[in-house]
Amino acid sequence: MCTVAISANTSWYIYNFRKNTIRALINEGYRVVAISPYDEYSKKIEGLGAEFINVHIDQGGTNPIKDIKTLLSFRTIYSRGDIDVVLNFTPKNNIYSTVASLGYQIKVINSVAGLGSLFINGGVKCRIARLLYGFSQKFAHKVFFQNDDDRSLFVDSKFVSVEKTERLPGSGVDLSRFVLTEAPDDSIVRFILVARMLYEKGVVHYVEAAKKLKDIYGNKVEFKLLGFLDVNNPSAITTFEMEKWVAEGAVNYLGISDQVEDEIAKVDCVVLPSYYREGVPKSLLEAGAMGKPIITTDNIGCRETVDDGINGFLCKPQSTDSLFNALKKIISMSHEERINMGQRSRKKIEIEFDERIIIDRYISTIETLSLKKSG
Repeated sequence: MCTVAISANTSWYIYNFRKNTIRALINEGYRVVAISPYDEYSKKIEGLGAEFINVHIDQGGTNPIKDIKTLLSFRTIYSRGDIDVVLNFTPKNNIYSTVASLGYQIKVINSVAGLGSLFINGGVKCRIARLLYGFSQKFAHKVFFQNDDDRSLFVDSKFVSVEKTERLPGSGVDLSRFVLTEAPDDSIVRFILVARMLYEKGVVHYVEAAKKLKDIYGNKVEFKLLGFLDVNNPSAITTFEMEKWVAEGAVNYLGISDQVEDEIAKVDCVVLPSYYREGVPKSLLEAGAMGKPIITTDNIGCRETVDDGINGFLCKPQSTDSLFNALKKIISMSHEERINMGQRSRKKIEIEFDERIIIDRYISTIETLSLKKSG
């Protein structure tokens, strides 16, 4: 039996974003092993039928000693000799799992889901990231990208040869879980931003625009935030900042949820004013699948989810005014107009971003690489 490992920097990620990939692989007769740091979701992964192996990863840190420990930890896992193919997600896994597989005849498939803030800010960290990607990706057997900008960057920088690359339409969305759901028609227009609470996700611009619109429309508009707060990231929004915004009455912070669809269902529009180097944001795919208009930036990864003026609006990155104007357009619409725009979102997601497309591509790639290995 062929064994496929799925690795990521949190068990939360694997369970929430790759659950159906695990199920599909098991249904195809593969033995599946999940490799990630242990957290409360590790047992849930085992409940899907996969085995779980703990690996230490310092998610947001750049301590070389900790990263060497990560590399050695992966080497220990792969030295057992019972893994045939590894499917890596998240940056450090793409890098250190790939390097650790050398010498063990493991076929490596990497998925680059956006390059985050490192490739935006430049500096020493950016140069180190480029060096690590440039060294490691040469040893991958396949590298998937969620947008053509990232794919071109890797190919042009000679991180990976073009024949090893392929673009997938994001990470896809489960259309049976995220279903068309109309917002209540009660004269209140509700917005939500779903993301890790990072500056680069445009959280501050969202809050500032919300303040202005609350001054105009009062209780006729609501602005919500959902996602991890105070994360291990230099760009993280702090608990103190969030509490201040909530106290001011600008926004309502909902915390985190494994049932994000329950919160998306209640709103009229989903917003992500990100200037982060995204892959294709999962929250926007889920929003579109539920029939919500989308407001996001004309930015790498984000723009793929919106046909401007058709199923939502694009605004300028790092522009509160541009975001304010886009939000105001949604508020000015009738309930029926917002519903119609959301239905066009659903149709776009069905055609372009069905999760089944991505899972089938992973499985066919695994099959091809497994045959090459056995041959």
